[in-house]
Amino acid sequence: MRKRLLTGALAATMAVTSLVAITATSSAATKAAAIDYTKCANITACGGMDALVKAAQKEGKLNVITLPRDWANYGEAIDLFTKAFGIKITDDNPDGSSAYEIQTIKTAPASKVPDAVDVGITYGADNSNLFAPYKVQNWKDITPTYKDASGRWYGDYAGVIALAYDTSVTKAPTSFNDLKDPAFKNQVAIGGDPSGAQEALMSVFAANLANAGTTANVQNGIDYFKTLKTSSNFVTALANGQNLLAGAYKVSFSWSFNGPGAVATAAKAGKTLKYVIPTDAVIKGTPYIMGIPFNAPHPAAARLWTEFLYSENKGKGSTTLGSTKGMAGSKIFSSINGGQNIWIAGGALPIEYDAMVAKGTNAAAPAGYGIPAGAKIVTPSPADQDAAKALLKTQWPAIAGN
Repeated sequence: MRKRLLTGALAATMAVTSLVAITATSSAATKAAAIDYTKCANITACGGMDALVKAAQKEGKLNVITLPRDWANYGEAIDLFTKAFGIKITDDNPDGSSAYEIQTIKTAPASKVPDAVDVGITYGADNSNLFAPYKVQNWKDITPTYKDASGRWYGDYAGVIALAYDTSVTKAPTSFNDLKDPAFKNQVAIGGDPSGAQEALMSVFAANLANAGTTANVQNGIDYFKTLKTSSNFVTALANGQNLLAGAYKVSFSWSFNGPGAVATAAKAGKTLKYVIPTDAVIKGTPYIMGIPFNAPHPAAARLWTEFLYSENKGKGSTTLGSTKGMAGSKIFSSINGGQNIWIAGGALPIEYDAMVAKGTNAAAPAGYGIPAGAKIVTPSPADQDAAKALLKTQWPAIAGN
């Protein structure tokens, strides 16, 4: 009799528990159905995390753009988001530029428009009319200098320009000046057109600084690349993983946060790649910025992705996370590693870094990818960058041409 009573009581308890879970799930689904996710501007207006996750999972897809897997550890971010929430991510043109991202928002078919973009600060700030206001939960931890007051865009992470090189080179470079050596003939490449690609633009600023230039005028940096082109040290092949592995170049200019992923990718292909901060120029970039286009085809997933990237959680990664089937969205979200720490693991300096250090929520950065102690750090302003791009548009085509 006692066993039957216990069994009956257990069954009743389980029934109540199931009812509570079903009611909670139903409540989240009802909230999600009643919300216009193209307009909700914060997590509260989006119905809370459970409702946002439910709506994003119903959409089932997320369009991202120009996110190489070994760029700031985005491969881990993409894998973890997909595994945690079951949302398929499509990454358009991983090796594209900030200019390409903005153009795609304006001209792509509705279903191909990116749900969120990660672009150079001038590209985002100059096109803020393209983005919907949305303030993430950790809004207060974002440096005020690098966020739009209405929430249309905000900084995400920054890095330092480094020299990346295949260790098969006959001379290991430590400075921009080293690359003028004939030993680097047909070996030096850059990551795109600096009038349209942020990493390439900041590489020109770094070369300019190494050649006694100021951030107000990058002519010395442009002349540096003209010199490399004349000596045949500079090659026009795009600096990316595919061309490196194909042997199209051996040395490039790269964000420090590309290092961990690029080194690992090269190692799998049998190449040893090293990163070094040049001794004659330490350029720390203004942060890249995030924005959600007004015409994002998956608005709930876009907002969930953004919340994920700005989360400071120390949780599970894609290789340690188990099944999340049946879990409430808020529980999934709180159990996984946040995007700010994913970026730190990739050698980047996330926008919330100072606030995270104060709270002790930051992960440890990989060894060797920080800014050298005692180095003079220079960061070109958005106005400096606009002036540099205008100058580059008139002169870079002659350098990039064959």
